[in-house]
Amino acid sequence: MFNKLLIANRGEIACRVIRTARDMGIKTVAVYSDADRDARHVALADESFYLGESAPASSYLRGELIIDIAKKCGAEAIHPGYGFLSENAEFARACEANGIAFVGPGSDAIDAMGSKSAAKLIMEKAGVPLVPGYHGDDQTDATLLTEAKKIGYPLLIKAAYGGGGKGMRIVEGESELKAAIDSARREAASSFGNDKLLMERYLRQPRHVEVQVFADSHGNCVYLSDRDCSIQRRHQKVVEEAPAPGLPDSLRRQMGEAAVAAAKAIDYRGAGTVEFLLDAPQPGKERSFFFMEMNTRLQVEHPVTEMVTGQDLVKWQLLVASGSVLPLEQHEIQIHGHSFEVRIYAEDPNNEFLPASGKLTFLREPEPSRHVRIDSGVRENDVISNYYDPMIAKLIVWDESRPRALARLSRALGDYRVGGLKHNIEFLSNIAEHPAFSDANFSTDFIGRYGDALIGDSRDEADTAFALAVLTQLKLREADAQDAPGHDPFSPWSSLKGFRLSSPRRHSVTLLDDAHQSRSAELTESSGRYQLRLNDKLIELGGSIEDCELKCEINGHRMKVTVSLEEGGLTVFLSSGSYHFREVLGQVLEETASSEDKLKAPMNGTVVTHLVAVGDKVAAGQGLLVMEAMKMEYTIEAPFDGVVSEFFFAPGELVSDGTLLLALEPADSKEVEA
Repeated sequence: MFNKLLIANRGEIACRVIRTARDMGIKTVAVYSDADRDARHVALADESFYLGESAPASSYLRGELIIDIAKKCGAEAIHPGYGFLSENAEFARACEANGIAFVGPGSDAIDAMGSKSAAKLIMEKAGVPLVPGYHGDDQTDATLLTEAKKIGYPLLIKAAYGGGGKGMRIVEGESELKAAIDSARREAASSFGNDKLLMERYLRQPRHVEVQVFADSHGNCVYLSDRDCSIQRRHQKVVEEAPAPGLPDSLRRQMGEAAVAAAKAIDYRGAGTVEFLLDAPQPGKERSFFFMEMNTRLQVEHPVTEMVTGQDLVKWQLLVASGSVLPLEQHEIQIHGHSFEVRIYAEDPNNEFLPASGKLTFLREPEPSRHVRIDSGVRENDVISNYYDPMIAKLIVWDESRPRALARLSRALGDYRVGGLKHNIEFLSNIAEHPAFSDANFSTDFIGRYGDALIGDSRDEADTAFALAVLTQLKLREADAQDAPGHDPFSPWSSLKGFRLSSPRRHSVTLLDDAHQSRSAELTESSGRYQLRLNDKLIELGGSIEDCELKCEINGHRMKVTVSLEEGGLTVFLSSGSYHFREVLGQVLEETASSEDKLKAPMNGTVVTHLVAVGDKVAAGQGLLVMEAMKMEYTIEAPFDGVVSEFFFAPGELVSDGTLLLALEPADSKEVEA
């Protein structure tokens, strides 16, 4: 077994690998960029080395430097985690050439599966079922257009060397094809350094089921359960569970055996995942499944497999990489209970899931237990950088049955508290509590089908949250007054208690809510309790605040509510979600989105390309410019008919959230013809 292991990654997966390595008595080495100097994985490792600037190309993708560091510090093995260099055959080959164990498959296996089109040819020879499509080398527009007609619509375009939904487009008809090809090529080249595409029939309501496989260098290969990853947005997984619900044992066995056949076809070694599309059920027939791709690494969702098998897959990886035989044979692998994993992201579900970056000013996680596990690479006051994936944590739960595990998930999500930036916790809670999800009646279009119910912000407790925010603000005022220099507790002139002769004390509070709407409250106070009239209802309030806990009573209902205080505002956490407010002093004008706002950067990111030129006439809704942040493209569209008069940023330049990107003048102001 290795004495020292270098983890060529960051965030939660680096922390996850460090945890198992420590349990096995292996010393760990971390690497870090400028953005990660104070990151959690750096603090956990036994030693760490600087890689370079924050951008991945200047840090975590510098394979030669990482190998030099491993040799310098005496690390006998490198664990690549997932993403970055984990499926880079050249990096694996360089490790092998330098006598360093690559904790993953051999470079030949990575090469074989690195191209989705080549992988499908291998799988076809191995007898693994395939979705009809085109996987050829001829990538001319003419060939792709011709092959698309043969496949028929709808069809799916994929980056041949990609993953995670990057370079993937659904095409409903021929009129959309050329633009989709151009966009997919651009994103594929940007994300993977190769713009090769493949096309295949798009299955309308399939499920995404994958099988965890493991192989050693002694000819042994097993599968460890299956996972359902159908709940996706923009082709990226949001919720995963193991085992996949509702599958007959015969189908599970067929998929498992097909996955093992796929691994053996490329002489695989280590942890891998074979992903299948499970077609919609047909009356009187067993469901059909089709090979989609093989991921030659440890998957983000591996914890659900660990929870139902009781196995540590990172430990298995390290054992196999050091030359050991697999710990278990196929008949020894037992599945017990059910597990869910949700990915908690810094993003805004109410704004097309745009990623958020910034300081994580408040973080309270559910209590870990044998039923609740949290894999995270961040701590309170860490910064979610726009250079990397915006994941805050993975929340994993387990119980004896799917309904009980689902109840655990809902409770744990309700206990999560995140402040300082937008997040998807309420969205995940809505998924967990949706009847169709509870009944396992879903496919990959689940979020698209039920989007209004899942993403819609009902704000059921908005009035309650506002009332509690007002109470918090009053308590903070009292505390500030008591701490003020020269405070005289016996003088009415230094009191903030709304003192009036012969009438109740009165207070006024104006807050700005999440939607930038101003709400005002007039309260009366008597004996430390407040009365507030809100939407024709009289609300009686009282309580105290200590640290981040508001002990309050509202209309006779006593409760403890978490409140985070942030620069410029506060967040109230209730069962329905989090509610952010900031106090407004003086008169506030409601903020309304102008046309110019739609030409501003919706996030911190990089300008990818200009879709039009200065002087071009454009129509409302036409794409003007493409931005990229946290591995996601976003197109800035024209809010009205007009003429582009100036671009303020060139492709490749970084821009900040809210920055004006270009100038667009109304068509009539330029006296152009309609």
